[in-house]
Amino acid sequence: MDETNKKKVLIVDDEPGVRQLVRRILGKDYAVLEAQDGAEALNMARSHKLDIILMDMMMPKVDGLTACYVIKTDQATKEIPVVMITAVGYDLNKKLSQDIMGADGYLTKPFSNKELRSAVDHFFKES
Repeated sequence: MDETNKKKVLIVDDEPGVRQLVRRILGKDYAVLEAQDGAEALNMARSHKLDIILMDMMMPKVDGLTACYVIKTDQATKEIPVVMITAVGYDLNKKLSQDIMGADGYLTKPFSNKELRSAVDHFFKES
């Protein structure tokens, strides 16, 4: 598939290894963009036509929850699905991410290739 026709996935994580892993798993089927913190993610959400954002919760500068909330309350970016990714799988974090901050999904690290693909592919299934 031509790179320009691929859906754009933004992976936001302060760990380069996580970004590299996501790129390796999804890069064949999606155009994978990277941001290392929430502030960079906010800029990219406003300047690129993104199809989905995979966002770590705990990061420097702007954390993932705050960035998710800003994305979901901004008219220009609110339609972009955001899946929170975290090493902390507490139900309270999941509830906070989805019910209060507006996240569309939640994935706990470490995740398998299948779990990641499923979390992303879910948003692109044809109705």
